[in-house]
Amino acid sequence: MLKKVLISSLIYLLLSNCGFKIVNQSNLNNFDIAEIITSGDKKINFRIKNKLVFNSKKNNSTLISLNLNTKKIKSIKEKNIKNEITKHKLEITTQVEVKNITTKKINNFKITEIGEFNIADQYSQTLNNEKKVLNLLSDKIADRILDEINFRPDDF
Repeated sequence: MLKKVLISSLIYLLLSNCGFKIVNQSNLNNFDIAEIITSGDKKINFRIKNKLVFNSKKNNSTLISLNLNTKKIKSIKEKNIKNEITKHKLEITTQVEVKNITTKKINNFKITEIGEFNIADQYSQTLNNEKKVLNLLSDKIADRILDEINFRPDDF
């Protein structure tokens, strides 16, 4: 009985002092995007730009400007015994510059996402596989950009 009390009190102490804080939902996406300047891969930038604009709040006091430079690298991931390509790897790197227009603060960060897709028997299916991975990686990059802006508000 004493052993159970000690173990449960020890677990309580460890979990109650873990430093976990609940995120205030009203502070998320608390910015307005004045402009987004893009360079690099147009298709990826278009998808990222749409998601960022959709998640910003209009008429907010925090006005930011974004500069996105996106690069896509497609390489061979695997080959079979016949030396035929069976998988490709996609690596998307986005260099982000966030400028707070009101305070003139500028912050730069780089986001890289990597994915892979299989080569199908039909070329059209291979293109569909690549498109799905590209869309998934673009959405992940947009989410990570939003996270950087939301969770480091003092830097912007």
